Amino acid sequence: MIQAARNPRLAVVAGDSQRAVALNIGEVLSELHEEFAQVTASKIRFLEEKGLLTPQRTSAGYRKYLPDDVGRLRFILGLQRDQYLPLKVIKDYLDAVDRGDRPEQLPGGHTLAPRSISEQMTRDLVARTRPVTKAELQGLCGGSIELIEDLVAFGMIVPENDRFDEHAQKIAVASAALAGHGIEPRHLRAFRAAADREVGLVEGVVAPQRSRGDMASRARAAETAREISDACMALHGALVNGAIAKMDH
Repeated sequence: MIQAARNPRLAVVAGDSQRAVALNIGEVLSELHEEFAQVTASKIRFLEEKGLLTPQRTSAGYRKYLPDDVGRLRFILGLQRDQYLPLKVIKDYLDAVDRGDRPEQLPGGHTLAPRSISEQMTRDLVARTRPVTKAELQGLCGGSIELIEDLVAFGMIVPENDRFDEHAQKIAVASAALAGHGIEPRHLRAFRAAADREVGLVEGVVAPQRSRGDMASRARAAETAREISDACMALHGALVNGAIAKMDH
């Protein structure tokens, strides 16, 4: 079982023995607020519904979250936020850990042995995905400042308050690699148009869920959107790789 990284809150019981205090869902939200400010009670209950989290229950039926549960929740939320992994992939990994297996990699090649999500790991993840300046983005991708400016001009990346988020960083890195083969930002507008069409397709599918307004429905819509996006990217990769494979014939 994945352990909580922080020292659990303790309560003295009979004698000198101690046991971890169980938290209610509001206390769990407070515990996670600094790292995951957008997490809601509905989101936590949704993860429970999907089988990723199984808190104990009191005799009255109220959920109680032990430090292991909080650590597991922090682990799940960290993978969703920082590696964009769908819940099914995370669940398969956690199920393997729960069975006693020690998978070395998550699907997709992400190396992550079973371990706790420590505060230092959280700080490292945040630092790696924080918004960066144009100069920092140039250094990160290894391209020229003209490349960055062209990516902005062609709508491939959009700064917010003169800074670029983690998605823009990934786009810049990929674009710099393509530039090394003579493929310039102006050639990439077709990717932007295709991405916009894909987003439109996904939005059409999840619109009924999102329109319900409650947080649980919005969480389900977001997860469905990720699943559709993953399938779209897999289809795109298969089509392109299949065509390229024919070049060897």
